[in-house]
Amino acid sequence: MDNKRVLITGGAGFLGINLIRHLRQKGITDIVSLDLEPFDYPERDEVTAIRGDIRDRDAVRQAMTGVDWVIHTAAALPLYTPEDIRSTDIDGTDNLLAAAWDESVERFVHISSTAVYGIPDHHPLMEDDPLIGVGPYGEAKIAAEECCLAYRQKGLCVPIIRPKSFIGPERLGVFALLYDWAKDGKNFPMIGSGNNRYQLLDVEDLCEAIHLCLTREAELVNDIFNVGATDYETMKADYQAVLDRAGFGKRIIGFPAAPVIWTLRFLEWLKISPLYKWVYETACEDSFVSTEKIEKALGFYPKYSNQDALIRNFEWYLAHAEHFDGKGGVTHRVPWKQGILGVIKWFF
Repeated sequence: MDNKRVLITGGAGFLGINLIRHLRQKGITDIVSLDLEPFDYPERDEVTAIRGDIRDRDAVRQAMTGVDWVIHTAAALPLYTPEDIRSTDIDGTDNLLAAAWDESVERFVHISSTAVYGIPDHHPLMEDDPLIGVGPYGEAKIAAEECCLAYRQKGLCVPIIRPKSFIGPERLGVFALLYDWAKDGKNFPMIGSGNNRYQLLDVEDLCEAIHLCLTREAELVNDIFNVGATDYETMKADYQAVLDRAGFGKRIIGFPAAPVIWTLRFLEWLKISPLYKWVYETACEDSFVSTEKIEKALGFYPKYSNQDALIRNFEWYLAHAEHFDGKGGVTHRVPWKQGILGVIKWFF
């Protein structure tokens, strides 16, 4: 197993670098990263880093040469333009699958999202529930899965993983809002009462699920799996754990959901909201999936609870906070711009 050559798309991203470190600990060291961003981690001399776009067929074919396994984590996230989301998440996935097929790759692990379920009317969500994407990102993730299923029909082994929102070292994005307010001794606002159950996932647990999909028998892994924490409380209780860790005695403060959502819709239209539709439309709702399938098929059980994962990520944030000042963007590796919330913060 240790001589397998692994291509990780999005290898310079949050999941990518955690995955590289996880696989290296497992003895898998022949790793290629394909990413638009530079690979600027301490492991840069131990990884074949190719800077390129998964929409570029030549770059994809160069990266795919001699590869045994592919882990496709690259995606245009919801704050990207609809055009970039469609071209990256659908066309890019199709480019990778075509190259993998031509290169006779053994396995292609596709990292999808529970966004494919849209805003559901029941819980827990099962892998065979209807797929109803919300917005360009959810729709593109469904289409990308359809590309994967087409190649599975041709004979390629294509495990599909649908993870809940995952957090851990190197993760910023929308969670940086909570961590920044906690660090500065602020109360934190929540859409709705916070009594809903919102399942998360530690990135280390996701990496282990991916590793199982690479190494277990093909007939077991060639399927679709939900992955999420199995120990989680209400959203208010889980997020409160971060404020408690910060040590300022601050609290989660809930606000009526309907007016907040309408306000955020208006702010998004003005382009001054830090949140996109799928986040604020689902933040006050239950959101959890069944993990029974991957438990039974692969013997996967996550190590971290929601609160463990949030606190572990917060502690990493505190250790690196000085590097984030003035930075902002639309990926998970940088804090999302706070927009109008940066002003509201001072009243909390």
